[in-house]
Amino acid sequence: MKKIKLMLFSGSLMMLAACQSTQMTQPEQWQTQRPEQNFDASGRLGVKINEKGSYANFDWSRQNGVETIDVNTPVGNTVGQLCRDKLGVLAKDANGKIYTADTPEALSEQLLGYNLPIEHMATWANGEWVPNEPHHFNAQGKLQQLGWTISRELNEDNTPRILLLENAQMSIRMAFTHFETTQTQPESPTQCTARN
Repeated sequence: MKKIKLMLFSGSLMMLAACQSTQMTQPEQWQTQRPEQNFDASGRLGVKINEKGSYANFDWSRQNGVETIDVNTPVGNTVGQLCRDKLGVLAKDANGKIYTADTPEALSEQLLGYNLPIEHMATWANGEWVPNEPHHFNAQGKLQQLGWTISRELNEDNTPRILLLENAQMSIRMAFTHFETTQTQPESPTQCTARN
């Protein structure tokens, strides 16, 4: 019964998503990375490795140089948190255990056994390429950089709706239900709260 409900719910979401007006980012719409902007986003994350997939919800924000991604169950319970600040990057699991590394890539390699481009995902979500790194566009107009093929779909207001990253081993799909740039909040922490 749970599978049937899940299939009906998933199918309904796909039908609603198909009704929304979206546009694929064209090569001329991509630009070099601008100064970091504060933002608040949420949605659904899918990771597929060797034809096996995992899915979760996410809440993602950047404020005062602190970038945080909470990975949540469908009912909203946080199962893990990834945070990057000027001191490095850390992950906190559902039991409160903290893992640290100097770079997001090193941390994902340590925890997952593969390198995720966490450091550059916000840049690509904003329709920008990473400066000082080679990039080009393939025949389909998708950005190729740092071993990844990156494509985006936009909402009518030019906010990201879908960010898709693919390489030979895996694909990462972020479907945004919310994305907005925000003003700097002086009272926001200047380091990951899990460091306290």
